[in-house]
Amino acid sequence: MTRSMTAFARASSSTEVGELTWELRSVNHRFLEPHLRLPEELRALETPVRERLAARLARGKVDCTLRFVPGGESAGGLKVNRRLLEQVLAAADEIATRIGEPATPHVLDLLRWPGLLEEPQQDTDAVSAAALTLLEQTMDSLVANREREGTRLQALLLERCDKLGGLVQGVRARMPQVLEGVRTRIRERLSEVAAELDPTRLEQEIALVAQRLDVDEEMDRLGVHLDEVRKALEGDTPVGRRLDFLMQELNREANTLSSKSADADTTHAAVEMKVLIEQMREQVQNLE
Repeated sequence: MTRSMTAFARASSSTEVGELTWELRSVNHRFLEPHLRLPEELRALETPVRERLAARLARGKVDCTLRFVPGGESAGGLKVNRRLLEQVLAAADEIATRIGEPATPHVLDLLRWPGLLEEPQQDTDAVSAAALTLLEQTMDSLVANREREGTRLQALLLERCDKLGGLVQGVRARMPQVLEGVRTRIRERLSEVAAELDPTRLEQEIALVAQRLDVDEEMDRLGVHLDEVRKALEGDTPVGRRLDFLMQELNREANTLSSKSADADTTHAAVEMKVLIEQMREQVQNLE
């Protein structure tokens, strides 16, 4: 299925360990480029997160943000290390006795003492497992959004393929008339001196001019490339890079057609082709 690289997904989960929220935002990029923002206590998730992204996505710049709000016992707040507090106070009394001054340690000074306040231990394994489970659910939503947008882009591309195909058929149908018109104009211009020219040589020169203006090969290649675009869009693998290459080939043939054009209608058709190809190229930039 054709996928876009532009999508957004968000999912939250309330568990015994706390509230988890993933936000995934992807935009177009030549390769897969994840940017992770994880809570400090969950930095160890970076490698498994990257592995899961690589398993589901082929291309795109993906911003991944995880928010974690501890809950339950882990959100119980700071605790005083009573044993350490007693030791600090005892040391303060001993020093006060030695110097003959009362020991009156300030509460804020005690709070700054290293280790006096303890944070409750978190079960990081449980938090990590819950975060990875939620990541998979968020990626399901992201992929679904990319597929939905990809389906829309696929329809637009196929519509433009049909328009391009119609232009190709129109130019092909007109070519015999165009070439005959070229021959007629050449004969008319040379009619005054035709008696002095070798008729055989004249026909040879007219044939060479007509050959240089013949665009059958360009029309054939445009048709083949359009068939390849349709075939790629119907596949189930990432097609962005292949379609980008095919857009270059289509544009090259349209430019050649324009340079060979011998009448206004063909020139107009070539311009319309290049406009459609450019529109397709812009849409292809967003495909995975």
